[in-house]
Amino acid sequence: MTHLKEGDKAPAFSGLNENGETVSLSDFKGKKLILFFYPKDDTSGCTAEACNLRDNYSILKKRGFELLGVSPDSAKKHQNFKTKYELPFPLIADTEQVVLQAYGVWGPKQMYGRTYEGVYRTTFVIDEKGVIAKVFTKVDTGAHTQQILDAVG
Repeated sequence: MTHLKEGDKAPAFSGLNENGETVSLSDFKGKKLILFFYPKDDTSGCTAEACNLRDNYSILKKRGFELLGVSPDSAKKHQNFKTKYELPFPLIADTEQVVLQAYGVWGPKQMYGRTYEGVYRTTFVIDEKGVIAKVFTKVDTGAHTQQILDAVG
């Protein structure tokens, strides 16, 4: 689980999005950012989360939020995922887990008695000054937008 908490300075990062373009935390200076970490493109929970954010994108934008997703999938997988589900926000391809580790959302997980390294589904809301305003470690994939709005409106 993440070591970061509300009030901490968000770790600076740069990564490549689905188009091979560099995206950095500094690109969002002066804006509120919803930075969501998810395990894998095109899986049921991750698709539900991404589509919930997509379906409510205009509401989030009206409230002043930018969105950015991060997973260890490749840029090509992200491109396919974005196209398939018409996602309007960028996805960082963190294949080396650099951003994932900086945010403390990469580590040992267990499923069916097997231990493996993976992503802890986590969302950070970062304020205009680069400070973490809210951390969600128990993400409701089907109602994530409401979760965010209820907490930070």
